[in-house]
Amino acid sequence: MKRVSFTIEFLFRASPTILYRFVTTPSCLIRWFCDEVDITGEIFTFSWEGSEEVAEMIDDIEDERVRFKWEDSDDNEFLEFRFSKSPVTGETILEIEDFCDEDEVVEQKDLWESQIKVLRQETGG
Repeated sequence: MKRVSFTIEFLFRASPTILYRFVTTPSCLIRWFCDEVDITGEIFTFSWEGSEEVAEMIDDIEDERVRFKWEDSDDNEFLEFRFSKSPVTGETILEIEDFCDEDEVVEQKDLWESQIKVLRQETGG
């Protein structure tokens, strides 16, 4: 099955600084993204219901962008969070770029929608 990238965008009232913290610190990641996380240097070990996935943080620009490379993914695949401010509304734009099999894009977007709903609750909007 062919792997494809997709980008999904969300608006938040929370600042880029707060969202950055929620994708880089263990105490915040477990509130919306995973059950547990262990960070050693740039290596993040995420756990969901007993299953572990390992990712390396390969790009980190505070309050702007965080990019992870999953241990078992193809070289050109990554998970990226980008943060910017809307010049019109002042809201924070969170863009997520992810990869999946081409027949799973809808399911992956739905999964992100549900995860972001929790993130929005945790960050106050």
